[in-house]
Amino acid sequence: MVIRDADPTLDAEAIANIYAPFVTDTVISFEDVAPAAPEMAARIKRLTETHAWLVAEDDGEILGYAYACPHRERAAYQWATEVTVYVDPRHQRRGVGRRLYEALLARLADQGYRIALAVIALPNDGSVGLHEACGFELVGVLRGIGFKHGKWWDVGWWQLDLGAKNHRSD
Repeated sequence: MVIRDADPTLDAEAIANIYAPFVTDTVISFEDVAPAAPEMAARIKRLTETHAWLVAEDDGEILGYAYACPHRERAAYQWATEVTVYVDPRHQRRGVGRRLYEALLARLADQGYRIALAVIALPNDGSVGLHEACGFELVGVLRGIGFKHGKWWDVGWWQLDLGAKNHRSD
């Protein structure tokens, strides 16, 4: 398995195919319409200007992907980033998500980001387990904040200190 930068032209369709069932069949994503490949390509291009988007590939097949995006627009939040990972269900529980996150978090730390945040619709034992295994700590739960599939869902926030390499003022 190789972890590499996502290529919007080559990888958008596979990424869209991995993501679609999470949108349509679960509350793991709160999107209600699965984006097609052109939208995924646009997202990859936009986010890789300032953050990272990685794919796990094995023998030409995309197994999963992880990316980071801005946490908030205000300048005070410029050193915080939200992260997410999606692994094709056929390849889950094989270390793909963990390898993607290890590479992504290292890249973000090298880019000078200080805090990584993960937002998880609850319950989701698999995602919680992965994030906690990668060092994330629960910092709060927003109760009944998301409505999807006819039901209200809680959302948990997990945080990881990436270190403060180039931007601390304390």
